[in-house]
Amino acid sequence: MLTRSWKCSAGTAVQVLWNLGLITLGSVLCAMGIKGILIPNQFFAAGFTGVALVVHYLVPSLPVAVLYFILNIPLYGLGWIHVGRRFFLYSIAGMLIFSGALAWNYVPLPVYDKIPSAVLAGIITGVGSGIILRSLGSAGGLDILSIILLKQFSIRLGTTILAFNSLVLAAGAILFSLERALYTLIYLYVNSLMINLVVTGLSQRKAVYIISPHWEEISREIQEKVNRGVTILGGRGGYTGREQQILYTVVTFRELARLKRMISGIDSNAFVVVTDTLEVMGQRIGNQPQW
Repeated sequence: MLTRSWKCSAGTAVQVLWNLGLITLGSVLCAMGIKGILIPNQFFAAGFTGVALVVHYLVPSLPVAVLYFILNIPLYGLGWIHVGRRFFLYSIAGMLIFSGALAWNYVPLPVYDKIPSAVLAGIITGVGSGIILRSLGSAGGLDILSIILLKQFSIRLGTTILAFNSLVLAAGAILFSLERALYTLIYLYVNSLMINLVVTGLSQRKAVYIISPHWEEISREIQEKVNRGVTILGGRGGYTGREQQILYTVVTFRELARLKRMISGIDSNAFVVVTDTLEVMGQRIGNQPQW
């Protein structure tokens, strides 16, 4: 019992350190992009960071780190009630780490054209944000607000984020210039692409539906050559009324091209539908490896 308890405590400590390490690394990268590119170019940003930047541009004597910290204080009072305790505690740590990272002085990165600057800022902060999202917490700000509104008013996370960021960009365009808001849109687009890449990576699973009269051969080839499991679904043709089998499988992004070539080699007229998956859990039946 003592050995098991010690192992659990050690495992918990490692997990906590791992998550804090991810939050710290991601926060430093985000702060580097903000202090090294966004502020020198007078660009805006998303979320509470965007609000802090707008206020900082209006009153340069107010540091971004202090503004971000102050904006988060009211949310954490509500967050303790409406957000899960573990996520809440990690997010407090994330907010403190991110605010501390923003307080450092960073050397402006030597990119002087506006568009490359926006792209580079999107890459750096997107990687940083993606790393933070891979932890069990957040850096505070809009993440906490979105969860509170979802639980209290059933407002979707994406709706809150889109509405909030639209207001920040509109304020920036009105108070400063439309041109800077448009450069910020480039930054936000690249930022979102990089977040998706870091969080899901190239290993993102694809769900594939296959309709073909040669379903038995295709199923066998998927299991033997692609080494993926197959589920056979019953179906009926809407026009012909004939019974037919539908194959369902999940493959990695790298395996998709090989799967499509294999299907075309068996039946060039096969009807194939490929969809993205948000998450895949569980294990295949038998002795085959996990997804």
